[in-house]
Amino acid sequence: MGLYLITNDDPLPLLLTKLDAALCIVGGVALLQYRRKHVLGAERDAEANQILELCQRHAVPLIINDDLLLAKRLGCGLHLGQSDGSVVEARQSLGEAAVIGRTCHDSLVLAEQAVQDGASYVAFGVVHPSATKPHAQTVSLRTLRHAKTSLSVPVCVIGGLTAENIQPCVDLSVDLYAVVSDVLGLPVDEVTVRIQTWQRALIQTP
Repeated sequence: MGLYLITNDDPLPLLLTKLDAALCIVGGVALLQYRRKHVLGAERDAEANQILELCQRHAVPLIINDDLLLAKRLGCGLHLGQSDGSVVEARQSLGEAAVIGRTCHDSLVLAEQAVQDGASYVAFGVVHPSATKPHAQTVSLRTLRHAKTSLSVPVCVIGGLTAENIQPCVDLSVDLYAVVSDVLGLPVDEVTVRIQTWQRALIQTP
């Protein structure tokens, strides 16, 4: 499916400029997740609305991180960590068509439960230690291989991913690659080229 871009903590005007540069590449970003842990209340709603408008302009689905009420207000998808609410309740609230993801760390048991509960995709990680999660448990290629062969929903990976280190996951036909800094950590004038680099990296060769 492709690149799953997650927002960083840049000031909003800079973030919007970077997102526009990333999303303007047709097929370059499969999903965009709004995750801004330090933005709350009315400011959060206003930011999410602006990013939703940008996503709609570029025909890229928006996923809200860990905020069912905001996802429902905006008519967006939702991503839930293990301690951030019930997938069953989210599915009931958002409807059958909504994209709902669940963090599953390195656990096939958690992933199987998420699928049973109605998740649209399951996310495993971290693949590599990253600046955002330096001490998180890493996921094994064995887990990813089993997930791809046994689960009926797309498999997402996250954690320290770059366009240069994903080949083992590409070889397993992993569906989604969640990234923050490898794209949005760059200056604005480098974002578009980086998205194109990701597009090339995600092309599976025989």
